[in-house]
Formats: sequence, structure tokens, C-alpha cells
Amino acid sequence: MMTSSYISIAEKIRHGGVVGYPTESVFGLGCDPHDAAAVARIFELKQRDPGQGFLLIAADLQQIARYIDAAQVPAEVRIRIESGWPGPSTWIFPASREVPAWISGRHTGIAVRVTAHGPAAALCRAFGGALVSTSANPHGLPPARTAAEVDAYFPGQLAAVLDEPVGTLAQPTSIRDALTGRVVRA
Repeated sequence: MMTSSYISIAEKIRHGGVVGYPTESVFGLGCDPHDAAAVARIFELKQRDPGQGFLLIAADLQQIARYIDAAQVPAEVRIRIESGWPGPSTWIFPASREVPAWISGRHTGIAVRVTAHGPAAALCRAFGGALVSTSANPHGLPPARTAAEVDAYFPGQLAAVLDEPVGTLAQPTSIRDALTGRVVRA
């Protein structure tokens, strides 16, 4: 699945680009989580409060391990969550010191997902790490479900859009607190 388009888009991310890409249910906006200017651009595009922070999506556990303060997570919790990945569940973990403030916002945790959606995982692999993942839409509008809808929301404002299909989920992935199991988003 690693075509030249994935490599080209990953290169644009490495150079500060914000891109659109398909996830399990909707298109997302993504960038390098360590690029403060690119993250600020997503907040601007979405017209979203920077204090909300963003979640990270990854192709495998190794791509997100550095963002989780594993010392605060009991082994049985890690085993339970990791047994459901890759998959459409996002979990909030205690954040490690590696999480940039512009990603966590006013939160002490970090929301992460190891995706099973082929195109999103392939883009993370091409980039070589986790990506910011937030729905591709201005705040308050329905998330884009096609590349054409992403282009309509953000005409000429993105470095690239990966024109692949979204997954089969009808709604964005659930978000739960890893330590308490509390549902943050159903």
C-alpha cells in the first residue's frame, strides 16, 4: 500500500505541511505533532480553541509509546487496551514529557489511537511516526467524508489530501480514559 503518493504526502508533513487524510469514519487533518507552526495552522483552519489539544494517530504501538507515561499505567490496563489495537478506539493516557504543550492543550493526558484503517496507517508508516488527527472540518460543521469535501472546506489551504476512502464506521471513534474507563466521547 506504500505508494509514491504516501511518500510524497509524508514528505510534505516533514516540511511543515498540514494534510487531509481518511480515517476509520471521516477525513482528518494531520501534521507532525512536534511542529508547533503546523499544529497552530490546524487550530486556525478549524477555528478551534488551542486549549482543546489534539489526539495522535499511529500505525503501531512503537509510534505512540514515547507519548505515554507508562509508569502511571498498570500493566493490566496496558494489556487490555493493547489487545484491542489496532482498532477504532482512542484512549487517553497520562502524558509523558515528550508530549508538546500545543498537543495536550489544557489537559494532563494524551489521547492516542493505533489505527487499523489501511490508508491512515500507511501514511503514519510513510511519515515514520504518529500524526495529529482531528476531523477535517471548520468547528461546528459536519466532518468531511470525502477528499472533495475536504477541498471544499479548505480550498488551496492544505499541502495535500490523500484521496482514499474512509473506513466503515458511521461515527468518529470512541474516546475513553485509560485509567478509569470513563467514556469521553461515545
